[in-house]
Amino acid sequence: MSDQIASLREQFSRDLAAATSEGELRAVRDRYLARKGGLVSALLKSLGTAPPDERPRLGQLVNTLKQQIETELDERIAAVASARPPRGAVDITLPGRIPAVGHRHPLTILRERIEQIFTRMGFLVIEGPELEDDYHNFEALNMPAEHPARDMQDTLYLASPVRSSAGNPATLLRTHTSGMQIRYMEQHTPPVRLIAPGRVYRRDNLDLTHTPMFSQVEGLVVGEHVTLADLKGTLFTFLRELFGEDRKVRFRPSFFPYTEPSAEMDVACGSCDGAGCALCKHSGCIEVISCDMVHPAVVDTVR
Repeated sequence: MSDQIASLREQFSRDLAAATSEGELRAVRDRYLARKGGLVSALLKSLGTAPPDERPRLGQLVNTLKQQIETELDERIAAVASARPPRGAVDITLPGRIPAVGHRHPLTILRERIEQIFTRMGFLVIEGPELEDDYHNFEALNMPAEHPARDMQDTLYLASPVRSSAGNPATLLRTHTSGMQIRYMEQHTPPVRLIAPGRVYRRDNLDLTHTPMFSQVEGLVVGEHVTLADLKGTLFTFLRELFGEDRKVRFRPSFFPYTEPSAEMDVACGSCDGAGCALCKHSGCIEVISCDMVHPAVVDTVR
């Protein structure tokens, strides 16, 4: 039995060394110290078969082995438990999580494409305030206080003016970026070639074709010998580069208070290719540009 005790001691040392986790250590405890089926418990029970004169010595050896096993197991379990990270802690050895990558907004992509096209044609890109004053948004664009176009715009006015160092107190959310042509010409002399993209605001009910906030691109060219043909050629070039050479484009007369003469441009509906559908209201085309020559009264405003 002395050999059995020594062999069990060596076997326990190997099992203890092989156990690395708290769960494995508790499994070793159960294997050796469990009351039912434990190897040490079985050894204690076998003392009854030993010679009577050997029982005290063998019993002492077995109890010493049991105490050693309990002590070493307690020390290892305590050491493993102390190294356990606190609840909710981050394991810095784990690989990092791949962050979710979003997508660029379609309006951002479209705006950059428009800016690139006009930049290649020699245009300057400018931006201006979204809070605008009445003068730059209406009056300087040939729309005085009594002009019906102000009712047409259905403007979103501020509850109280917002003062800034840029000029007159802002009283409204701009209804177009056209005010930037006035602001630029106040500070620069011709020739002028620019576009002014940005968000604009109007009191529209939200539906498939209307929104209280949308994006607009204002364009302005001022210089000697600039004609309506230059305007038409520039916009045809822009639309064909934006929509493709095969897309049909239409140039038709219209009216706007700050241009004279005035026109609009349509492109064939991309959904039905001009056949007519719900998206284009069965007209076969979609209006994308209002344009024409700057009204003389607007030019006189900034002279």
